[in-house]
Amino acid sequence: MNTEFQLQDKLRKIHRKSYPAYKDLKGSYRFPDYILHIEHVQGDPFAAPSKLSVELSTEKAGFPVRLFDKSYKKTALEDSLIRAFGQALSTHMFQAKGSGKSGLMSISRCGQQVLSRTALRIDEKRLLVRFEVGFPANGRTINSTELEKILYQYLPDCVRKALYYRNLDADKLEDVVNLAEDQHSIREELTRRNLAAFIANGSVLPRENGISDKPMKGAVAFRSPKSMEVVLTLPHKGNLAGMGIPRGITLIVGGGYHGKSTLLKALERGVYNHIRGDGREYVITDSTAMKIRAEDGRAVSHVNISPFINHLPNGKDTVDFSTEDASGSTSQAANVVEALDSGAKTLLIDEDTSATNFMVRDALMQSVIARDKEPITPFIDQARTLYEKKGVSIILVAGSSGAYFSIADHILQMDTYLARDITEKVRQICGYIGQMYPVAETEAAEDLSSWSQQGRTLRVGRLERKHDQIKIKQSGKDSFSLGRETVDLKYVEQIVDSEQVATLSYVMRYVAEQLEKNPGAQIGQILGSVCNILEKNGPVDPARISNSPGNLAQVRSQEIYACINRYRGFR
Repeated sequence: MNTEFQLQDKLRKIHRKSYPAYKDLKGSYRFPDYILHIEHVQGDPFAAPSKLSVELSTEKAGFPVRLFDKSYKKTALEDSLIRAFGQALSTHMFQAKGSGKSGLMSISRCGQQVLSRTALRIDEKRLLVRFEVGFPANGRTINSTELEKILYQYLPDCVRKALYYRNLDADKLEDVVNLAEDQHSIREELTRRNLAAFIANGSVLPRENGISDKPMKGAVAFRSPKSMEVVLTLPHKGNLAGMGIPRGITLIVGGGYHGKSTLLKALERGVYNHIRGDGREYVITDSTAMKIRAEDGRAVSHVNISPFINHLPNGKDTVDFSTEDASGSTSQAANVVEALDSGAKTLLIDEDTSATNFMVRDALMQSVIARDKEPITPFIDQARTLYEKKGVSIILVAGSSGAYFSIADHILQMDTYLARDITEKVRQICGYIGQMYPVAETEAAEDLSSWSQQGRTLRVGRLERKHDQIKIKQSGKDSFSLGRETVDLKYVEQIVDSEQVATLSYVMRYVAEQLEKNPGAQIGQILGSVCNILEKNGPVDPARISNSPGNLAQVRSQEIYACINRYRGFR
């Protein structure tokens, strides 16, 4: 392995040469306390920054094993160290001068959620942190004097401040790990108590504004109705009271702007853990929960939507349904089926973002339009079947239709952000006025065999390649392209980070490669293999587990299935 002095010698030799000479620096260099890896060198000062990593022994870093001896503790500790290293880098950002991205120093930006990332990994042997640096230049002429400042002054300072246990706040790290242990304990309690979600008293659910995920200052704190309050005993927090939402069908109602959608949004994000101070630290939802909505215009690729839509006038097959431009009802039907296929045990639905004709048909409409003339089996006709036969719970926000009152197990009213249990009140009203929705007993409602698509086979067309690899490109949090086709994820609302989209793009490329090798392979087997790889290794490129990019974040099987069914290239 090269030494730090050999790197210094190389830097001085290429000073003021043309920018491509920086490529000679690629390799590994031993510094006194760590190894520096220069993994990729940018093509010019205006291109994406160079990729570097620092590796040091866990023994030298000094982190006690008890802080990362469980996967959930490890994720929390890694997240905290990424934030600390990012803060240290920011103090030296662009201190090295030059054109373009010269002097940039950055690492993955963590939001309010705690996600496993490839930016930093720790185990019993080593700590590896991966980040980006803009190699300095004047125009397109190398300025290695400035890069020498980065590598020999700024970087060692960042490593010392952020990656050594002795230089960090031990109590804060302890709190990070203890919070993760409490959050994990709540998830175990959900299973033990047969709950779909838990919201602690005192939680702050509203966000700062429409573009910020930070808590709103002065917001009304959440408090559980006494009838739904449960007390959990956590390893570190002790007794914690809050609302337990039982499995089954739960309806959230109330006037406009009273907090219905805010509550549902908190439950959406409760599939992830949150950092201390977020306000939703103790809002924990079934980790398989999937937000379902109408998505006009989405692509649907070979999905069985027949439990909801059948006998279309044009004779189109709904058992193997594909379209380039789905309607509100067909898109929502596809979203439900792909969620079930992915193993989701809780569906989160907001009436405001649903297709009305998919959700319900009122009695007058049923009287006017005969059932044999209506190809849509409304979701309300399938909801109880979903729970009673498949164990899938439903949490639904309703503001204008009372049809779901008759099938709900629990009904919550949000009143100026305060939750009230009005289940018994609604049942009395429904009984008094005789208002019960006539749920149809249809063949579709009883035919559960058609829900699963695990055995379906897919083929993939010819894909555009670059350097003998299928070409992929990420576009922030909203989409990525595989070959020439774009996978639109704008309305897959539980994706919270662009690095999750990066992971999904690598997963999809791996799936496409497997289908190329095994035409007609069962997609369920391939996806099962992918999910096992991710569960074992965290976010990775399944095709190169040990050499994955440093900008990936964890994804769930629910988002993977959403990608499969939105990709237009499958046959």
